[in-house]
Amino acid sequence: MRFLFATVLALGLTAPTAESLAHHGWSWTTGGNIELTGIITAVRLGNPHGILKIDVEGEEWRAEVGQPWRNERAGLEDGDLAEGVEIRLIGEPSDDVSEKRVKVERLFLGKREFILYPERD
Repeated sequence: MRFLFATVLALGLTAPTAESLAHHGWSWTTGGNIELTGIITAVRLGNPHGILKIDVEGEEWRAEVGQPWRNERAGLEDGDLAEGVEIRLIGEPSDDVSEKRVKVERLFLGKREFILYPERD
């Protein structure tokens, strides 16, 4: 009986939740692209991906950028994504329009372009 309980407990602790499965990947996006331009107001870079809060004409958008290795591969350097920086981005928005959330495929800082997901082109 203890073995059965331990097995069930171990499986339950390691099984991904529906929320965690839905969060990652592209399943939550529309499949189409939008373009946004705004000012970065907050930055959290790291795993599983970076998050930027962007003021787009008075509305706060949440932009998900790549994992640290993906950002580096695209050519982004420490400090490029910082509060106060103007950013233009192209990406897939959430299929829930009330979220104001976008998964960034490419972004522009001034005239510099950074392609985070070339395989999505």
